[in-house]
Amino acid sequence: MFEKLKKIGGGGAKREKKEILINIEPLETRVAVLEDGRLENFHIERQEDNRIVGSIFKGKIQNLEDGLQAAFVDVGLKKNAFIHYWDMIPEDAARLEREEGVRAKSSTHRRKKYKPGEMQKIFPVGSEIIVQVTKDAIGTKGPRVTANLSIPGRFLVMMPGTQLKGISRKIDDVKERNRLKKVLQRLPIPENIGVIVRTAGSGTKKTSFVRDARTLFEIWKDIEEGMNNKPAPCTLYSEPNLAERVVRDYLTEDIDRIYIDSREMFEQTRQVIAKFSRRTRNWVQLYAGEEPIFDYFDVEKQIESAYRRKVWMKSGAYLIFDETEALIAIDVNTGRHKGSKSQDESILQVNLESAEEVARQLRLRNVGGLVIVDFIDMKSKRDQMAVYRVLKEALKKDRARTNVLQISQLGLLEMTRQRVEESIYTSSYTDCHYCSGRGMVKSPLSMSVEIQRRVSEGMRKDRNGTHSMRITVNPTVLDRLRKEDEAALIDLEAKFKGHLTFVSDSHFHMEEFTITNDDNGKVLFTSIEPS
Repeated sequence: MFEKLKKIGGGGAKREKKEILINIEPLETRVAVLEDGRLENFHIERQEDNRIVGSIFKGKIQNLEDGLQAAFVDVGLKKNAFIHYWDMIPEDAARLEREEGVRAKSSTHRRKKYKPGEMQKIFPVGSEIIVQVTKDAIGTKGPRVTANLSIPGRFLVMMPGTQLKGISRKIDDVKERNRLKKVLQRLPIPENIGVIVRTAGSGTKKTSFVRDARTLFEIWKDIEEGMNNKPAPCTLYSEPNLAERVVRDYLTEDIDRIYIDSREMFEQTRQVIAKFSRRTRNWVQLYAGEEPIFDYFDVEKQIESAYRRKVWMKSGAYLIFDETEALIAIDVNTGRHKGSKSQDESILQVNLESAEEVARQLRLRNVGGLVIVDFIDMKSKRDQMAVYRVLKEALKKDRARTNVLQISQLGLLEMTRQRVEESIYTSSYTDCHYCSGRGMVKSPLSMSVEIQRRVSEGMRKDRNGTHSMRITVNPTVLDRLRKEDEAALIDLEAKFKGHLTFVSDSHFHMEEFTITNDDNGKVLFTSIEPS
């Protein structure tokens, strides 16, 4: 049905085939980026997500916290946005630092410490400020914003309020950089607007840059109009939907095909691409097969691994992912790995494979913050450095910023990954109502011990000598009490000269039980249900 093209690079060497699959459904859009059929990036966006990263707002300063060196801004959302003092006044270095790895000055110079009351003079409470969201609201925290605005296009990034003109350092060919510098010099760029050439701009004709720049300047014109005429708080600019963003950010010369299963989005995407390159629009194809697009390309099963705690690798080794509020813990295990000639060589092979898979899984899961990887212990410093270098190299595919430290004396590797929004796991799952997200409940043995302790406590406190009690429990717990703990309960009755009646209730939680006075029905104790 759909012939999967095999492109051959220079000298007859086969290169990886890259494809993008876009699945459009009524409630969500999914995008998969494949390299030789292997899932390398995965994005999901739902209608109710209301993603705001990249959006520009006209907000009002609500309060200034000199201790935090930060302010809170009302941008019209449920939660006020958070902005550092050093991000409130646009600076060229700050802009460069955020754009596609363009080398900037040291960030320390711009993180000026403001004296108490100093920022209040510049931005008094109630004053207006134009900000852009750099990090979505996560958990109880509001969105993170900055006054350093940047709007990405297909080949350029526009940075209003600066004169900067630069080229992504990922474009390392000297001749191409010189050509792009000349192209930038000839572009009709308005005053107080800077531009950076994106990596996708490598090899692009001047006419494509002109079209891209014209589109960006029109966007800025609309934003300026809103800045002048709209009352705060309000939205001045919103990023396009997921499908359009992926085409904008991923469509480079090394992409072979884009398959879309929605005719409407297919036509829309071709029109967008045609603005930049008529040739490129032919890379987009409509998928109209009966089988779901992700099933046809064998992607659905690969996506499932992004939700699993245990991830198996080809060698038989596996990774364990534990996502907490504070950090991501990743444990490397040999599993069914058969091993090599020596133990050290076997461990190195597993760790090298794991390093590449860790980088891939971080992208697929979209997790961020502090990441701790517990590699299998390696005695050789050379082996440790080899694993470290493989992980660093694998992380180059990641569009999120990362910072990796070398393996510590404890055998742990610490790294950070930029967290812009919630991971696909936390956005797709809710806590289990039964275990409240713990993943475990108390065992029948633990419940039996606790019940006997409470019954004994109640009988000791009963000064009137009435020891007739009715205990209502979950059926599983009652089964334990009846079959294995009957003798202990009989001894308890004999010790306090009381009488115990046990009743099961299928509606009771595993950890729930009540103890009542069987004579007057008074509740003596009720266990606290899991929070």
